[in-house]
Amino acid sequence: MTARGWLGWVLRVTGVTMLFALVFVFCPFGWMQAIHERVGMGELAYTPLLSYLIRTLSAMYATMGALTLFVSRDVERYGPVIRLLAWIAILGGAGVTALDAGLGLPLFWTATEGPLTVALGIVLLALPARLPKGAAQGN
Repeated sequence: MTARGWLGWVLRVTGVTMLFALVFVFCPFGWMQAIHERVGMGELAYTPLLSYLIRTLSAMYATMGALTLFVSRDVERYGPVIRLLAWIAILGGAGVTALDAGLGLPLFWTATEGPLTVALGIVLLALPARLPKGAAQGN
């Protein structure tokens, strides 16, 4: 597969994965409580603000997933947007790793969420560099 093909594939898989967050925009709060307990984080008490934050963050993830799917359709044309998404992933992933560690989230969470997001950002920077000159460079 070419770099263009890999880039499109990575963007599509990422976009579809992020769209799964839509479930948590609409699911009952009880599901969130059960997941919270299942991953060893104890009881999750309902508050309107917490429900709002979980649902709007999930909606934001889904929106980013839709954007990622959209740019995957033409990686040359949307090269500058892909670079922006890459830097957001790298910086955001580093910040999330520090936040997860500072909050004392479970090790599996801290060791995967942020570092995998940083890795995604690196891939999104590296693959366009392997495209023919001018492609995915915004020229």
